[in-house]
Amino acid sequence: MRYIMKQKLFAWGDDFAIQDAAGRDVFLVDGRAFSLGAKLSFQDMNGDELAYIEQKLLSWGPTYEVYREGRLAAVIKKALFTFFKCEFTIDVPGPNDPVAEGDFMHHEYTFRRGRDVIAAVSKRWFTWADTYGVDIAPDEDDILLLASTVVIDMACHSGDKD
Repeated sequence: MRYIMKQKLFAWGDDFAIQDAAGRDVFLVDGRAFSLGAKLSFQDMNGDELAYIEQKLLSWGPTYEVYREGRLAAVIKKALFTFFKCEFTIDVPGPNDPVAEGDFMHHEYTFRRGRDVIAAVSKRWFTWADTYGVDIAPDEDDILLLASTVVIDMACHSGDKD
């Protein structure tokens, strides 16, 4: 599935609008303003919360937790000691955790599970600031991968709105 993710520039918190390939709004990520650490609600267009993202403040490196239905679903963490590349791990229950690698500063990266690419993020086709595409392979968890994309954006571009 292809999505278009846009960060809202004139918002009090870190807010994102997510559209499908046809340009229809499908998800909204509502960031809480004036909170200690990032706290975001990932919602459908009816306002129902599908996931909740919270930044962990007392950790080594950028770390975020994703909750679904009140339960911890994933921990997204930027690897601190990698040579020649940057990497984020998405720790989910069970084996075979996805890893994001690539050029995070320019929104050109992939999510991999083992050798398989399960999603790709690219700003290549968009001229608007803070707009990029997210292509997710069939049978993958779209909500988790989109939430991970939001986390990576916040971890790598936290001061860009200033």
